[in-house]
Amino acid sequence: MHLKGKIAVVTGGARGIGNAICHTLAEHGADIIINDVADADDSSIFIKEIENKGVKAHYIKADISKTAEAKRMIDAVVESMGQVDILVNNAGITRDNLIMRMSEEQWDQVISVNLKGTFNCIQAVSRYMIRQRGGSIVNMSSVVGIAGNAGQANYSASKAAVIGLTKTTARELAGKGVRCNAIAPGFIDTDMTRRLPDEYKEKLKDMIPLGTFGTVEDVANLVVFLASDESNYITGEVIKIDGGLFA
Repeated sequence: MHLKGKIAVVTGGARGIGNAICHTLAEHGADIIINDVADADDSSIFIKEIENKGVKAHYIKADISKTAEAKRMIDAVVESMGQVDILVNNAGITRDNLIMRMSEEQWDQVISVNLKGTFNCIQAVSRYMIRQRGGSIVNMSSVVGIAGNAGQANYSASKAAVIGLTKTTARELAGKGVRCNAIAPGFIDTDMTRRLPDEYKEKLKDMIPLGTFGTVEDVANLVVFLASDESNYITGEVIKIDGGLFA
């Protein structure tokens, strides 16, 4: 799969799954725009690692939950790079609590970043992708957006809504040559899952038919496929990557 000459924007790209997505897209030839909400003191190191793969890389700080900042980011990319071919809406947060204990702030924060942020970036990039008659948008949902999860009403709702947003975007933009798909990861080996108690992790693995957690590279490889021309007849799909957990 070749992405040489493609410009990819990855939100939440500074760490975890987003970090792996940036590296893997770069390995396949795409120039990378790394977005995150925080100042990245080590962004120069990250950029150097990406550029060592023979591509260009830039870091843009922006809070994509704010419409104006998402638009500013996409406009800046087009102004400096000329186009956006790939948008990966990876940025997301959790603020877990039971429904009866969940605060308004916990609800609003998660919906604002996970859902509104995804919408903001799609809206900002759409007019450019329509103008260039092509592009691939990959949204990060979750298996809990399909099955739900106790203690994650806000997160589950946001990821379920991303699925609806994905399908609507696919329908609206298909005639303009723009595709939109979603990925629904299950349990992936990240800093978050590594902090779980070992006993709990073993119980989770027993529930997974493949018997193990996925890797960030598993998710990143699927992003590359959906971003590439090899998937040019796929749009509006939600692909689970969960080791068979919700088969």
